[in-house]
Amino acid sequence: MKKLQGTVVSLKAAKTASVNVTRRFSHPLFKKYVSRNKKYACHYENLDLQIGDTVEIVETKPISKTKHFRVSQVINK
Repeated sequence: MKKLQGTVVSLKAAKTASVNVTRRFSHPLFKKYVSRNKKYACHYENLDLQIGDTVEIVETKPISKTKHFRVSQVINK
């Protein structure tokens, strides 16, 4: 089960938060650190989320066509 940490960037859809996850890794050839961003559609209920909150998301069974993650907890407001 994947656990990722990211920032809430959108709350426009009902019960869905768009979470931006940034990962950093070392480039295999150039040996420099590279950062990549990916947005995940995450399901949430009974949580008070705001744009800019840092949240932890976990992998779950598919909820809809694009939602395969859910917000497990709010880390930072």
